[in-house]
Amino acid sequence: MTAQSAAAVARATVYGYPRQGQHRELKKAVEGYWKGRVDADTLRMTAAGLRRTNWRQLAEAGVHEVPTGDFSYYDHVLDTSVMVGAIPERHRAAVEADAIDGYFAMARGTQDVAPLEMTKWFDTNYHYLVPELGPDTVFTADSAKQVSELTEALTLGLTARPVLVGPVTYLLLAKPAPGVAAGFDPLTLIDRLLPVYAEIVADLRAAGAEWVQLDEPALVQDRTPAELNTATRAYRDLGALTDRPKLLVASYFDRLGDALPVLAKAPVEGLALDFTGAAAADLDALAAVGGLPGKRLVAGVVDGRNIWVNDLETSLATLGTLLGLAGRVDVAASCSLLHVPLDTAAERDIEPQVRRWLAFARQKTTEIVTLAKGLAGGTGTIAAELAANRADLASRAGSAITRDPAVRARAAAVTDADARRCRPYAERAAAQRAHLGLPLLPTTTIGSFPQTTELRTARADLRAGRIDGAGYEERIRAEIGEVISFQEKTGLDVLVHGEPERDDMVQYFAERLTGYLATRHGWVQSYGTRYVRPPILAGDISRPEPMTVRWTTYAQSLTAKPVKGMLTGPVTMLAWSFVRDDQPLGDTARQVALALRDEVNDLEAAGTSVIQVDEPALRETLPLRAADRPAYLAWATEAFRLSTGGVRPDTQIHTHMCYAEFGDIVRAIDDLDADVISLEAARSHMQVARELAGHGYPREAGPGVYDIHSPRVPGADEAAALLRAGLEAIPAERLWVNPDCGLKTRAWPETRASLENLVAAARTIRTELSAS
Repeated sequence: MTAQSAAAVARATVYGYPRQGQHRELKKAVEGYWKGRVDADTLRMTAAGLRRTNWRQLAEAGVHEVPTGDFSYYDHVLDTSVMVGAIPERHRAAVEADAIDGYFAMARGTQDVAPLEMTKWFDTNYHYLVPELGPDTVFTADSAKQVSELTEALTLGLTARPVLVGPVTYLLLAKPAPGVAAGFDPLTLIDRLLPVYAEIVADLRAAGAEWVQLDEPALVQDRTPAELNTATRAYRDLGALTDRPKLLVASYFDRLGDALPVLAKAPVEGLALDFTGAAAADLDALAAVGGLPGKRLVAGVVDGRNIWVNDLETSLATLGTLLGLAGRVDVAASCSLLHVPLDTAAERDIEPQVRRWLAFARQKTTEIVTLAKGLAGGTGTIAAELAANRADLASRAGSAITRDPAVRARAAAVTDADARRCRPYAERAAAQRAHLGLPLLPTTTIGSFPQTTELRTARADLRAGRIDGAGYEERIRAEIGEVISFQEKTGLDVLVHGEPERDDMVQYFAERLTGYLATRHGWVQSYGTRYVRPPILAGDISRPEPMTVRWTTYAQSLTAKPVKGMLTGPVTMLAWSFVRDDQPLGDTARQVALALRDEVNDLEAAGTSVIQVDEPALRETLPLRAADRPAYLAWATEAFRLSTGGVRPDTQIHTHMCYAEFGDIVRAIDDLDADVISLEAARSHMQVARELAGHGYPREAGPGVYDIHSPRVPGADEAAALLRAGLEAIPAERLWVNPDCGLKTRAWPETRASLENLVAAARTIRTELSAS
């Protein structure tokens, strides 16, 4: 096929779309179901309506092939576990009794049964439910969801392509189930899993699917020869099936590397590849393996993870190069559009000139369609779009918003000494013990307390003018007083003010720093029904005035116990924002760190003796390829130390991380030089404590004993058992007792009971230690 004829068949498609709806209708329906206000039929109808709306929006924009199966009530990896029958034994009875209730029990747990572990989806801020597998796992096919959603789309007269998590990635994401002997590798189950996938794709073919997409993002990570051989065998077997649709294998988030020739040679009809960022290296790699002659290539040239407008001319040049490397080239985003908000048109508070620089899911869809049109018909067919795009790019590049000479001069003047504490940890620890006078196994929380309906109403009333600033502040003072009183009565040792004034741990600070833009409707799913509005980092960063000192010092005035100052760290401020793409991330991180350094120093000057700088995203932002990690960790750890390096030895610096795989970054955690770190550990059964011990981590640590992402209340005996497990790895004089994460998503009744049990567990273990 010639380049000209290949271009003529270029089509637009996407791999997935935001699930929540314009007004987060899915969140409201699911949470209503949990509370008994919405029945199962209403929940299903709401979900079906959102799917129809998404597909129609895509089709009306000009997308030729819509995705199905990407929609989920909670998580698409959990959906995959249901699809292949990998239901943990402890949840099997609930699933058999009621499919929806059992599904949510796996996601959230019940009072009697723990949920599945949750962790980050590659290097994104999306969380997935980790499959639990063992040598006795028996897979069974359940294609009902996939077939039903495909049928819905076909009934609307649309061309549709089911999207599934691929079998190799599914197994690589899985972990051994609790109680399974150490050393078990879920990937050894591939021969059991492939027949189930064969049955599912056959069902989809029978339901009308011409193509089925199998997502294999795990192959963009460093993989062993044995793992690559498994991928080779998996797609050899699936490709050899006779009763199947055409197969499109997709990868995204990074370059494929050694996995590219594996997939290029596989007997499948197409590949979908990411050609943005580091993954752009796949263009040369694809040419090196001889391309994809006679096959379909879906080219991800529009960034599916960030919100800046695409450089259409650059993308067209990439697409033009790809035309000679495949039998057919289609156009897509680099990954599912799940990771961006829905529509910039709703952002009326952003200045129109700046809004031109932004592209959310609907705008990215338009970009994809425009590129497909230009690829098929030539640049003359999209001349007006190209001219408007050039103007948008020039507007951003020339804007004064993006550059502040004073900020850049300060960042350039930073020295190595600025990013180091003035005394080594051992000396600091002694000074802090003398200054704080804390007991063995000190108890604390991570920072936030429940964000009640009353607090949300007060913020809404302030925005709407129904109350004035004085009335709002009185409500915040009252809430802080209640939070401090509860913590003192419960017996916690290091208190927090509860963060009632903060709607989000990143957005709160972004709204008080220069260089950030805040959205009103830019919701993105983090996990389940938890949605966040990532701010947009558009320019240079500085702190005009203190951000947290007032409320922290007010809380401290109410108690003699230490109250932690609470800040969000520089890496997390980047990771949970949409970052600028016109300078290195390390440069931006240094600017944020200097702004936070000013806040840390002001907190200390105001009498705050314990300051927590949260970095839950440190592991999340770790590059997927090992070769790229040292450079990232160098600037990431320096940024943290720069934000905290100016305090006295007796000021105790805490940090916090949650819901990630920490084993890869234990050395980096050490390099942060924080005095205390708190980490998620309840769902992972104290795995992180063992990882810290294996590294010889010398500082204090609080592996969590209360899983705050589940509504269940852990008993005091359960928390004590986790503490005993923690003590097997961390000495008592360095062990803290705390929840896994902040408590803003929990209700007050479960929070009270859980923290009371946490404190009781700490007292029990102290008694055991004193008697031994």
